[in-house]
Amino acid sequence: MDPRNTPGYRLHRSLTNLKRIETAGLDDADQERIEAARTLLQNVSLLTQPQHGEDADTQVES
Repeated sequence: MDPRNTPGYRLHRSLTNLKRIETAGLDDADQERIEAARTLLQNVSLLTQPQHGEDADTQVES
């Protein structure tokens, strides 16, 4: 099976690539954009990962 078809693969790759960017040489606006993108991807990553061994407090309405 191709790992690119694994759920969350592209999200993980995007976050990894953003973490590798050296922001020291960038201007303030670009540094803020990269930090905002990192934060958003981390939040999405947390939302898309199932809770391991914990009871979720979510309810599904029908």
